[in-house]
Amino acid sequence: MKIALVLGELFEETTQVLFSILGAIPYIVGYVAIILACMFIWKIVKRGLTPASGYNSRKTVTFGDESTVVSNTAASIISIVLIFVLWGAFTGSKLLPGFLHAPGPFVGDGSFSYTMEAANGATDTADVSVLVHPAGEKPDVFEVEQGDGIAKNDALVVQSYRSKLLRWDANDETTRKEGAKIVAVNGQPISKDNDVITDFARIALTDKGTLNVEPKKGVQMESIWLPAPEQVWGKLVTIATDGYQNVTLAQHLGFSLWRVVVGFLIGALVGIPLGYAMGLSDWFRGWFDPIVEFMRPVPPLALIPLVIIWAGIGEEGKVILLFLAALWIMAIAARSGVSGVNITKIHAAYSLGASKWQILRRVIIPNSLPEIFTGARVAMGVCWGTVVAAELVAAEKGVGKMIVSASKFQDTDIVMMGIILIGIIGFAIDVGIRQLEKYLVPWKGKS
Repeated sequence: MKIALVLGELFEETTQVLFSILGAIPYIVGYVAIILACMFIWKIVKRGLTPASGYNSRKTVTFGDESTVVSNTAASIISIVLIFVLWGAFTGSKLLPGFLHAPGPFVGDGSFSYTMEAANGATDTADVSVLVHPAGEKPDVFEVEQGDGIAKNDALVVQSYRSKLLRWDANDETTRKEGAKIVAVNGQPISKDNDVITDFARIALTDKGTLNVEPKKGVQMESIWLPAPEQVWGKLVTIATDGYQNVTLAQHLGFSLWRVVVGFLIGALVGIPLGYAMGLSDWFRGWFDPIVEFMRPVPPLALIPLVIIWAGIGEEGKVILLFLAALWIMAIAARSGVSGVNITKIHAAYSLGASKWQILRRVIIPNSLPEIFTGARVAMGVCWGTVVAAELVAAEKGVGKMIVSASKFQDTDIVMMGIILIGIIGFAIDVGIRQLEKYLVPWKGKS
């Protein structure tokens, strides 16, 4: 019986996930269509500006040092600009002209009429004047002439993106307690199962007989869910100047970076020699391979409770967590680098009289560095994501601490600012490692 209940719950959850995915498909298809359209337009423009000619225009090799597939600068710029345009369009950003804005929520004056039926069967119609105002504004309360019938006219003030109940019988000559009820809105029949859509709102009849007025929301996001780009930028300027919770932005970023760098360096200092030992010795490979392969799929976040028990919530615990996050990645990268060295190079070195130490220093280490740098890029990314999550649990300073504190007060602009800073810093770290690799390993991709 319990198994059937569990399977039923899993089936319901799976169904919900599938419906969510299906609902997102049109948006994904639209985004892909935009990408293809931009690519097509750019190719036409580029062809008109610089007609293709020469050997490079005919290259089709897509691997190794002869690859023709490199990052297209124009595509990168268009992609970033498009993201900000979409962001601004769906938040009503002032940085974009109005014609680029997605349909927003209804704001302004609206009205509808309702037909009330008394207990004795008598009916009467009254008008409702509705004022929908943007968030943050406090409009003056307005009144309307109530009229002479048993149903009196009403006035209602609603904030955009919100709904409000209309107790229509508060000023009528007969009330719901006396058996009065609403039977139509704008001449259309209304019931608990049948809403009425007007030109500015959805009118629904509640279980208690009141009217729920929900102005149209459009497709723009409310600022509490997604603030406009200028709001996030303004918050960045404010926090960079005044700090957040008595801590400057530089301190938040500095503490996070310091934890990442220290944890990564300790993990690399231990993991790289361990990987070399596993790649060069079958004894070390047999001894440590089960441990590394067991720990590799364990996400660092799963270790947070254990690390807190062992080392507390101070800096030591965070550094230990980041050390464990980097250790296994660097060990596997070094082991793969050693295992991937071309055996013909080792044979050639032996034939020239090289010793084992010379082969290690002149052949194995240089040829394994590309794999190690790739592992370093992955490890730094994992460490950067892990430190933010660790700071969400327990920290006084750090980007993660700033994000979780802001989320408690629904300061979405600060949360967005923190996420963007995390992405920019993570990207900068990756670019820095790639540039260092290009400088230290110029032979990468060459036989």
